[in-house]
Amino acid sequence: MSSTAEKRAPTLSHSPFPSQRVVSVHHWNDRLFSFRVTRDPGFRFRNGQFVMVGLPAAGPETKPVMRAYSIASANYEEHLEFFSIKIDDGALTSRLQHLQEGDHVLLSTKPVGTLVLDDLKPGTRLFLLATGTGLAPFLSTVRDLETYDRFEQVILVHCVRRSADLAYRELLTLQLQEDPYLGEMVREQLRYLPVVTREPFVLGQRIPELIASGTLTRHLGIGPLDPAKDRAMLCGSMPMLRDTQAALEALGFEISPSQGLAGDFVIERAFVG
Repeated sequence: MSSTAEKRAPTLSHSPFPSQRVVSVHHWNDRLFSFRVTRDPGFRFRNGQFVMVGLPAAGPETKPVMRAYSIASANYEEHLEFFSIKIDDGALTSRLQHLQEGDHVLLSTKPVGTLVLDDLKPGTRLFLLATGTGLAPFLSTVRDLETYDRFEQVILVHCVRRSADLAYRELLTLQLQEDPYLGEMVREQLRYLPVVTREPFVLGQRIPELIASGTLTRHLGIGPLDPAKDRAMLCGSMPMLRDTQAALEALGFEISPSQGLAGDFVIERAFVG
């Protein structure tokens, strides 16, 4: 890491969380953006986990505004990257979307989460099923060597409303294939399937409907979903999680019962309630 990144960022006043400096911001469109921040040299996490990200209180109150954000960068990268929606009246994103290089954000120091490979039973195919910014944890998963060691095929399905919302598409279709360490495995084992529901597109059904109808695997030209060999990770909106879980369970898949216990599929339990 650079000498700047190696220095621990100061803790902002009235906050128990240390801060990290913003090194870049990218606006995908009027609803989505991503940002990278410095990484404390002692910070460790497992691909698929999340941390609390926030900003100091805007008013006289002393409690900072914090929200859970999956880490989109891989655990070996120099910076931490996050993928966010923009909500004009949101308690956090109304301010977070205006970040600029050099600004500071608050970051919790204990990563947690259930979207980790260890909570899946052994299998041959891994389905990463995401809607919207639920793509974030899987951006780290597909850059994890262990993912390709454990599974023969990795299928990443990203479902959005508009084609303009297919963030990171170039990374997933081009850049990863040229990665000096992962490129060969990505070309042979990773398949990326974009889905758009509110514009004309090749696939326009929601993920649970694609699963229930069998369209998902038929479109990919692979065998039907099979709980004996297939595993899945789910991240997205509450309706997506609920309906996709039901679609998988109807096919005989069993969810990981709790963190640390392996199942046929996992969801991010912290976002369910």
